[in-house]
Amino acid sequence: MAFIRLYQLTLSGFIGNSCRHVPTCSEYGYEAIARHGLWRGGWMTLFRVSRCGPGGTSGFDPVPERLAAGVAWAPWRLWRV
Repeated sequence: MAFIRLYQLTLSGFIGNSCRHVPTCSEYGYEAIARHGLWRGGWMTLFRVSRCGPGGTSGFDPVPERLAAGVAWAPWRLWRV
């Protein structure tokens, strides 16, 4: 979470506000790790950032309140279209 916060305070200002999702990817990552822990939240953040590329999704994409059982050992189940 410290790495994400460091990014928000430093590099994010240089890159600009160009995220296609609400909340931004860094806000999503911070919240996902805080809510679901480093393993699951980290995977969710990785998949979210991968959806930001060309041809990816856009719009409102909040962090889910809770995850299905068994997701901790199957990170590919965290992928949402």
